[in-house]
Amino acid sequence: LLTCDQVVTFEGAVREKPVDEAEARAFIAGYARSPCSTVGSAVLTHVATGARVSGVSVATIHMSPLPPASVDALIAEGELFHCAGGLMVEHPLVSPHVTRIDGTIDSVMGLDKGLVARLMLELAEKLAGG
Repeated sequence: LLTCDQVVTFEGAVREKPVDEAEARAFIAGYARSPCSTVGSAVLTHVATGARVSGVSVATIHMSPLPPASVDALIAEGELFHCAGGLMVEHPLVSPHVTRIDGTIDSVMGLDKGLVARLMLELAEKLAGG
């Protein structure tokens, strides 16, 4: 059983989904000022034995400012209100402004495949008595 969760952090604070347009605009503007990070956790449980392993993956996103028209379009579209921190690096209006990602894109998207692979190996070793 694999369970996962992710938060976005910015300047030392956890950012949840934006609650309104003003907060969404503030989030987006802030990301051009200072990088944000995604922090994802994963727990892999062997249900039959209860054996469990866990890990954390962090990716930091650096962005340039989004044009006002792009911000307006993102808000009108509304999808960013369903994303932690209003962060949608894969969106065509956002991706051209992502200048660097320290970490992996799958970590940013919410499920670090490398982390899951490591946890699977770790759990297999644990079950084998290693």
